[in-house]
Amino acid sequence: MSRPTVRAVHLVSRPTGAPSAENFAFVDETVPVLAAGEALVENLYQSVDPYMREEMDEGGWELHAPLEGRTLGRVVESRADALPVGTLVFHRQAWRTHSVVTAERAQPLPDFAGVPLSAHLSILGGTGLSAWVGLTRIARLQPGETLFVSAAAGGVGTAAGRIARLLGAGRIIGSAGSAAKVAHLTGQLGFDAAFDYHDGPIADRLREAAPDGLHVYLDNVGGDHLEGAISAMRDRGRIAWCGAVAQYNNPLDPPAAPRNLYDVVGKNLRLEGFLVRDHLDARPELYDFLVPHLRSGAVVPDETVVDGFDHVVDAFLGMLRGANTGKMIVRIGG
Repeated sequence: MSRPTVRAVHLVSRPTGAPSAENFAFVDETVPVLAAGEALVENLYQSVDPYMREEMDEGGWELHAPLEGRTLGRVVESRADALPVGTLVFHRQAWRTHSVVTAERAQPLPDFAGVPLSAHLSILGGTGLSAWVGLTRIARLQPGETLFVSAAAGGVGTAAGRIARLLGAGRIIGSAGSAAKVAHLTGQLGFDAAFDYHDGPIADRLREAAPDGLHVYLDNVGGDHLEGAISAMRDRGRIAWCGAVAQYNNPLDPPAAPRNLYDVVGKNLRLEGFLVRDHLDARPELYDFLVPHLRSGAVVPDETVVDGFDHVVDAFLGMLRGANTGKMIVRIGG
């Protein structure tokens, strides 16, 4: 019997600056006969994320090989007792229509009736977990405090706004890259104030939005956003540094900012970077906190869903340009 064909994406060249479609190639591959302990997964949803831009550089993804990323799928063939046919799983063998996995590399998804499957890649996935860890473990946001979130219309940013409101934040401020995204933050996601970072110095925008200063900053951008936030922080404020999208395309030429870094000392600030992969044990906390709100409809995942595996590269490049609001997800099948 002939084996099914898998369509996959390989990285075929490394970008200088912003990546393009020419850095990728679509490849057809034949699924090998499964070995004992393996299962074949039909992929249903794939996440595209800012960190993937760094993986395109030397030392990251290999050239001419399948790529990595967060993926949801259904087992369609199995020689693994722990992964029977029909099981919905999370795994990281992305950028392909089907993946061969083992039980060690695929996690059966919890059955949360009434919660959309794609939420496991957005507010219940790595982006939501990043927001949860940054707010609760790193910055330790307290009820009534003023929070600033940069790249607030992205996956981590929108999740942070939802979670912070449920945690009792007093005032939530976000930055975004367009007037439409600013309106989305304040009109749909419950941010108290938001601004387009193109409209002037970040420090000035923050003084207008938070005249009494910031208690907490969740940083997804770095650069001038971090400098502006340091300027606006109250004494003994906390900064949880999650990402630096401002410099992903130019890792060898980072921005000059923050030029006021010594104010971290003068204001007794705490600035801590973190990687969500070091906090995977926090996932049950996130589930316990959010699933009831998702089931009730009080929280709706903020997602931009692109249909079709043939559009996965376009979705990734669009995400890097800010084409999404909320989490960018590719619906592959199902």
